[in-house]
Amino acid sequence: MRRAGVLASLATLALTACIPKVDRPAGYGTPPQRPYRESAPRRDDPPRARDDVPRDDRARDDRARDDRPRDDRPPQDIPGRDTGEVTTLPAPRPAWEARPVSADAKTTPDAIYVVRPGDTLGHVVDRSGASLEAIARANDLQSPYSIRAGQRLQIPGGRYHQVRRGETGIAIARAYGVEWSRIVAANALVEPYVLRADQRIQIPGGVSGGAASASERARAFTLDIDDILTGGEPALASNQAPARPIATPRRVLPSNAVVTAPARLASGGFLWPVDGKVVKRFGHGASGERNDGIKIAVPISTPIHAAADGVVAYVGDGIAALGGLVIIKHGGGWTSVYGHASKLLVQRGQSVKRGQTIALSGDTGFADRPELHFELRKGRTPVDPSSQLPRS
Repeated sequence: MRRAGVLASLATLALTACIPKVDRPAGYGTPPQRPYRESAPRRDDPPRARDDVPRDDRARDDRARDDRPRDDRPPQDIPGRDTGEVTTLPAPRPAWEARPVSADAKTTPDAIYVVRPGDTLGHVVDRSGASLEAIARANDLQSPYSIRAGQRLQIPGGRYHQVRRGETGIAIARAYGVEWSRIVAANALVEPYVLRADQRIQIPGGVSGGAASASERARAFTLDIDDILTGGEPALASNQAPARPIATPRRVLPSNAVVTAPARLASGGFLWPVDGKVVKRFGHGASGERNDGIKIAVPISTPIHAAADGVVAYVGDGIAALGGLVIIKHGGGWTSVYGHASKLLVQRGQSVKRGQTIALSGDTGFADRPELHFELRKGRTPVDPSSQLPRS
């Protein structure tokens, strides 16, 4: 028997030597790390190392652990437990991810153009390569942009990108590594910030006037609320109408559908999205950071209600600090924002009513506790929600 065992061991070693060794991928077997945030300990944080726990406390913890009822379900199946992840309905990728942009802008030099008989400003745009809006601003032209033969027009030089149908401002900014807010400023874009197919927009250069630096490119890929509101809608073709709002989350609009706000804010004003304690107010905090809304502490999985009638403009978790996020356009330039949600219950383009449940609260993103981040904006300007909500 011993001889047979020795022979078997030698055979195993010989076979093992014939198997090629494969290096593990970097990070293999290492659990993913959550972004660091300074906050109170979470209830799902791991316990302290047992060597750091006094012996008497350790024995008491063991007895309590043995006496408590067991629940072997996965964490995501336990009611009221938030794992820090955002649950969303099936939906297409955001338009700026679904429709990438080619960075093929044409460079136009500063020039003077002498208007020919029969020219229109559209003809000048085609011949010069600059944008209609840039030429109009440089020459103080007002709509309908009348020009006359012999008139000398200043052509502002720069890089001009010709927008294709379905492209978004965010995707254009990422293609060139330039913050979308800089493109908005360079082109004096105004509400409703929906681009047109075949429109030319000027792309500002890097700090040195050339290619964007690594830090600039990184900023172009970091979204905020203003980026989504001004650069999130796909460009419309000349014969394309905006999408009609959907009534139920079971219907899903395609990424290239353009969602528009209602014409006006419905009567009744805004209501509180949740009942809870305001733990951080609007404006600058004690440490100097600015809060564009208010933070309301609520238990996990508290229903979050739409503050007014409107159309959902964004659903997702594309802004890391805010986690699960819903943005609703209400008309009259008003927008509401709901962050740190754990479950999102609506779809982009869905029509919602005042008081309708749109999400469940959580502590996703950089939340300090289970809470709701709530904003109101008029145009691009954040407004203190407390000034617009009923006094409790």
